[in-house]
Amino acid sequence: MPVYRTASDAETIALGARLAPDLPRGVVLLIGNLGAGKTTLAKGIASGLGAAAPDEVSSPTFTLIHEYGGGLVYHIDLYRLEEERELATLGLEEILDRDAVVLIEWGERFPRLLPARRTEIHLRTVAEDEREIEVRFVTPDGGIR
Repeated sequence: MPVYRTASDAETIALGARLAPDLPRGVVLLIGNLGAGKTTLAKGIASGLGAAAPDEVSSPTFTLIHEYGGGLVYHIDLYRLEEERELATLGLEEILDRDAVVLIEWGERFPRLLPARRTEIHLRTVAEDEREIEVRFVTPDGGIR
């Protein structure tokens, strides 16, 4: 499982752009505390896939879903949702069926919605501007590679 360190927002965006081509289509959970850099990494991933420039990507905290690149990348934030039933109104099942990279912040709060095969990117703040970022590929049998 690769672990990376970044020391600035610019480095986190650059890392996202480098990781993007190797991310499989499907769910990519962005897991970390508030301020850990989830949206910053999403900026780099969207850029690396050619879906949007970093400055076009913003947190979907209030709109819940942003679409980039004509459906190539979806960026979803479930932070404001309290109950699983609220997800039904988002059309999430339809999005998960598309051939797209689906970046989900705070998705770990709703484990029943998660597919067995997914990518998890764990972000942890280690100093004021430094982050540790670990990429995990979860397989249907629950294994991690």
